[in-house]
Amino acid sequence: MKTDLSLLDILRQQGVSRRGFLKFCAATASLMALPPGMAPAIAQALEQARRPSVIWLSFQECTGCTESLTRSHAPTLEGLIFDAVSLDYHHTLQAASGTAAEEARMIAMEENRGKYLLVVDGSIPLANAGYSTIAGISNVDMLKEVAADAAAIIAVGTCAAFGGLPHAKPNPTGAVSVSDIITDKPIVNISGCPPIPVVITGVLAHFLTFGALPELDHLGRPVAFYGNNIHDRCYRRPFYERGQFAESFDDEGARKGWCLYKLGCKGPITYNACATTKWNNGTSFPIEAGHGCLGCSEPDFWDLGGFYNALSEPAVNTGSAMAYGIAGGAIIGAASGLMGRKEKDNAIRSHEKVTVDDLSREESS
Repeated sequence: MKTDLSLLDILRQQGVSRRGFLKFCAATASLMALPPGMAPAIAQALEQARRPSVIWLSFQECTGCTESLTRSHAPTLEGLIFDAVSLDYHHTLQAASGTAAEEARMIAMEENRGKYLLVVDGSIPLANAGYSTIAGISNVDMLKEVAADAAAIIAVGTCAAFGGLPHAKPNPTGAVSVSDIITDKPIVNISGCPPIPVVITGVLAHFLTFGALPELDHLGRPVAFYGNNIHDRCYRRPFYERGQFAESFDDEGARKGWCLYKLGCKGPITYNACATTKWNNGTSFPIEAGHGCLGCSEPDFWDLGGFYNALSEPAVNTGSAMAYGIAGGAIIGAASGLMGRKEKDNAIRSHEKVTVDDLSREESS
């Protein structure tokens, strides 16, 4: 495929009509929480957009992020965007190997200096450079080399964004995130274990359209996808409000679809688009499938205690400074009893964890 073709040219070659292209632009606007009136502007920008070079580096990871991305259903946003970028280096998806693969990376870097996008999945070990290498190059050295001339960096998955599972205590490899090493480049974190595919491609669509990364929260994540917690958008929320909770995965409450809070659901402290965007082409998400949220898009989620411990139990041994549920035997079904409106609003805006006292304080009228 020629690299000088515009996105519109590429879509036409694939048989996408003008009408289909405009629907694609409208969907992009919706996904990125942009006003509907932005669709024409997106269309105009994408009509002229050229295929950007993308270099994808995989470090300490399980390939789950790539697996998630490839589980798309054509012709989805995922397929259209990744057909329209030049994926010049990717350990799993490229045909080349060995010396030829590294030559492809160097050529892509040289020919697109200052313009290519660097996508990283996996954490970077600092305790010993030999823990993870590619072509004899340590992860940290390769990251610094490729990041130097990148236009922007997309940290895909919780490992790249926050250290993920390799960073879990006692962190034997000294695993760190991309932003712990690279501090002079724009970085967007697309956390999740794995992340939702459409979030990855939505960010790419935004970059293609506006030449910049979308609005980010204080953890570097796109606000459009990580601006609300899963609990507030969960279809089981009415059961939570009524105090109807499943006590086990096979009891009557579970069969009736009651709230999974007591079974360890981390939805109240997890910010992601799972409840609205869902997975497998919008089919479902873990809570809809009967399993509580694990909180995988949050920093240090592996160290927040057992996955099946309710949030009313302190998640970590940090005294009263960090606990996520209701203290003692408070009635957890009443949302107004969790925390005062002011405290809750402040916590949502700042995305900060709250104290036991905050959570157990009754809402003032």
